[in-house]
Amino acid sequence: MSEYDIVKERMALSLASFEQSLTQIRTSGANPNLVSNIEIDYYGMATPINQISSISVVEGKQILIKPYEMKCVKDIEKAIFAANIGLTPQNEGTQLRIVVPPLTEERRKEYTVKVKNMAEEAKVAVRNIRRDANDNVKKDKTIPEDVQKDMLEKIQKATDESIKEIDAIAAKKNKEIMTI
Repeated sequence: MSEYDIVKERMALSLASFEQSLTQIRTSGANPNLVSNIEIDYYGMATPINQISSISVVEGKQILIKPYEMKCVKDIEKAIFAANIGLTPQNEGTQLRIVVPPLTEERRKEYTVKVKNMAEEAKVAVRNIRRDANDNVKKDKTIPEDVQKDMLEKIQKATDESIKEIDAIAAKKNKEIMTI
């Protein structure tokens, strides 16, 4: 596997991680990802809610959480409160219902700033991958100078493509957030 292939793979993983982290930012409707990765203490292990319950969206504005074990309802409720995501679960005994209110203009703007910061972190990760790859290519004295130059150009091109993709993903998410 060449250095370029490794770079492409690592950058793809960074992009996937960035996209996954964006799923936890609210847009206008209810989304199971808002709560799915919140962890509770389940038999002594930190376990995401989505592994111990079913999470569904009802009527586009409510999230319904049905734990597989009824004794987990209170623990899930506490974890959602502790996560401080601005949602209030209603305990119905055997399940939790979360009514997702529409976003205010101020909250939408806060989320767009958060998306921008997350995009910048993803770009930094991509640039760090580029730096490491460039260092590896430059240190390898067995590579001829012209091949080395070609590899550095390919790595830069992959970096530019990844950053462009991050910008596109962030712009799409911001558009979703600002759509009422």
